[in-house]
Amino acid sequence: MVVTVIPWATAVLLAAPFSSSTRLYWMCVGWLRVAVWGGRWILGIRNEVVGAENLPLGSTAPAILLLKHQSTWETFAMPTLMPHPLAYVFKKELLYVPFFGWAMSRLDMIHIDRSKRSQAFNKVVLQGQRLLDQGTWVIMFPEGTRIPRGQQGVYKSGGTRLAVQTGAPVIPIAVNSARCWPRKAIIKRPGTVTFSIGAPIPSQGRDPEDLMREVERWIEAEMRRLDPEAYPSTPTAASH
Repeated sequence: MVVTVIPWATAVLLAAPFSSSTRLYWMCVGWLRVAVWGGRWILGIRNEVVGAENLPLGSTAPAILLLKHQSTWETFAMPTLMPHPLAYVFKKELLYVPFFGWAMSRLDMIHIDRSKRSQAFNKVVLQGQRLLDQGTWVIMFPEGTRIPRGQQGVYKSGGTRLAVQTGAPVIPIAVNSARCWPRKAIIKRPGTVTFSIGAPIPSQGRDPEDLMREVERWIEAEMRRLDPEAYPSTPTAASH
């Protein structure tokens, strides 16, 4: 990644004035494919997708993807696995990262100022609706940050609020990436990362908090199925 990010980001910056946002997006996905390829052949990490048939069909079919967030791996892998362009919702500070952030700033994504909560959400809705209308799927991590393996963060309702506002269905996705690429770990482990895609959940007429609880229940139940050894079973009365 160190070897490739600077020349690739430089190429994106040079191409930006002459390319459409879609072409720049797939140009950046090309770099992500190289990173995922490196993860496979250098680290032994492979991807498995379960439930791909649950993804909406059609070039402009809208979707808001809500993922479990355990590591950097899913942020790199998801654009290489999905049939539609993705727009991440992320904090604007990432735009200041040399080369990587500079290239991201040229992409049609949603970067927000977390200190301005109401303004930030209004921006998410306005940009999110425009992106969904053109066939770009919005991707968000409801826990907000990477969560250690076997743990559960606080699920925030920003993604389901956007879904209710735009009428787009929500796609819950469980990812067990921390088995191979733990949060903040230098050492990675070979193995298979499973992306389990749940059935679309309609958002129209739903309460955002209630909708997020449904997403949370599905993701966390699926996490325990994908990675049972990470979640100690609840002691039974007989064990006492």
